[in-house]
Amino acid sequence: MQQVKDSKVYRLMEGLERYTDRYYLDAIIGFIPGWGDAFSLLCAAPFVYFSARVVKSVPLTLAIINNALRDILLGLIPFFVGDIIDVFHRSNVRNMAMVRGFVDGDEAVIRKVNQRAWQAAAILIALLALIGLMIWLLISFGQYLFSLF
Repeated sequence: MQQVKDSKVYRLMEGLERYTDRYYLDAIIGFIPGWGDAFSLLCAAPFVYFSARVVKSVPLTLAIINNALRDILLGLIPFFVGDIIDVFHRSNVRNMAMVRGFVDGDEAVIRKVNQRAWQAAAILIALLALIGLMIWLLISFGQYLFSLF
C-alpha cells in the first residue's frame, strides 16, 4: 500500500487535487474560453489511469469518469456561471477521496462506489449526451451572434 502511495501517479493526483480544487486553479483557468474544460479533462486522466490500471476497479473508474464529465458539463455553462459552480463542485477532491478509500481499503467507500456502478454508467451516457447538446447549443448561439454582425 505504501508503495502505491509513493508512486508518481499517486503523487501527481495529490498535487492535482491540491492545486486545482483546493487552490481553485481549475476555476481560474476556466475563465479562459476553451481552455478550462480541456484543462479539467487533462486533470482527470491520471485518476482514470490509476483507477483502471493500478487499482483495476471498473466501478471506481466509472465513478471517476462520471465526476470528470460532470465537471466538464458544469464548466460549459456560459457567462462564467460554470466557472463559479466549478469552485464548489471540486471533482478532483471527490476523485482523490474515492482513490484513497480504495487504496486504504476503506470498506464504506468501496461499498458505496460498487453500489453506484450501474448508476454511474447510466449517468455517464446521459452526461455525454448533455455535453454534446451543450456544445451544439454553444456553437449555434455563436453562429447566431456572428450573423448579427
